Amino acid sequence: MRDAVVIGAGLAGLTAALRLAHGGAKVTLVTKGIGGLQLSQGTIDLLGYSDSGRIAQPLAEVETHIASRPGHPYSHFTPEFIAESANWLKEVLGPKLLVGDPRQNVVIPTSLGALRPTSLYQPSMAAGIPAAGKSYVIVGLKRLKDFYPKIIAENLSRQTTADGTPIQVRSLIVDVEIRKDEVDTTGTNHARALDNAAMRERFVAAIAPHLREGEVVGLPAVLGLNDLDAWKDIEKRLGHEVFEIAMQPPSIPGMRLNQALTALVKAQARFIIGSHVSGIETKDGAVTAVNISTAGRPTRIETKNVVLAGGGFESGALDMDSYGTVTDSILGLPILGAEGQLLHGDFWGCEQPVFLAGLDVDDAMHPLDANKKPVYSNVYAAGGNLAGATRWREKSGEGIALASALRAADQILGSLK
Repeated sequence: MRDAVVIGAGLAGLTAALRLAHGGAKVTLVTKGIGGLQLSQGTIDLLGYSDSGRIAQPLAEVETHIASRPGHPYSHFTPEFIAESANWLKEVLGPKLLVGDPRQNVVIPTSLGALRPTSLYQPSMAAGIPAAGKSYVIVGLKRLKDFYPKIIAENLSRQTTADGTPIQVRSLIVDVEIRKDEVDTTGTNHARALDNAAMRERFVAAIAPHLREGEVVGLPAVLGLNDLDAWKDIEKRLGHEVFEIAMQPPSIPGMRLNQALTALVKAQARFIIGSHVSGIETKDGAVTAVNISTAGRPTRIETKNVVLAGGGFESGALDMDSYGTVTDSILGLPILGAEGQLLHGDFWGCEQPVFLAGLDVDDAMHPLDANKKPVYSNVYAAGGNLAGATRWREKSGEGIALASALRAADQILGSLK
């Protein structure tokens, strides 16, 4: 008998499992794949945009933001709890993986040269926060095809620092052979190669002659995968401040977060990957067992509680059929906003209703039925399956995942006492 079965290995699933394990619960995490963290930028976005535009202080804007969105997941939490959730993760992962302040957004460059707001970020990104009086150079790698320094520099040069000063930036490309005779090397292979000190020396030797005095050096986010100090070593060898710019998925910063959290969960809970939830058993309004299928072998896991953190449309946890009906593909729970006109032709204007569809929950994170009653007394939901938010547009995905996961875990821990 397990105290909890967590379904899903994205940010919500991993943090829920870790919080439960820290509280002394016996936890099994079940996932069909690696999880969505590797698709992220490796930062923690709490709230980046609202109706008024880009937000500087996310927690101060939460109540205003949800006032016009009564079904938003943040309506279940106080700003203080959202901050506590972010700070908890920051403490768990440590300063080599996350820095920043949940109460204050910064802006960092994207792989297209836009500036995007975020709350917590990796220390290797810190020098990329635009500052007046500094000159920047974006360095591309000839054998890394998915990073375009000229586009990044041109777009950044059209923007300003916090005090309105235009950003001074240029670009260049260097050629570093990461793998012998390979002319097109992936970001992952670059990152693994730069875990090695000898390769970092060669890397720096190729870049250093092209730099001007005092320039801050922007590089693709491939400065080491397992060695979290690799970027510092490169910075020291260059004698210039260095920052990483996250690339398209799979993202190295996202992989770093995923590896760290997965390792922590595996050390304190059962972790079953490659498993599909085939069904549940119920009694008296509660789930008593979760049935999974791993490589064709059925397994029954008796449990006191379930946390559903399988994600949304991107993971297949939410599914829309050819008739435009949205369903929960894991436990078959009722979906809020599942029917009707879910898509419209104004793709750059109003929000698409389909992205607001998901599970309706109470403050304890119990999924609710059409009568606003918990479907099961011991099932909780967290993360991308919750209704009411267009996460990618408002930059709130990680904040929602963290707050809902920790609330669900805390509710379970309270019930076990």
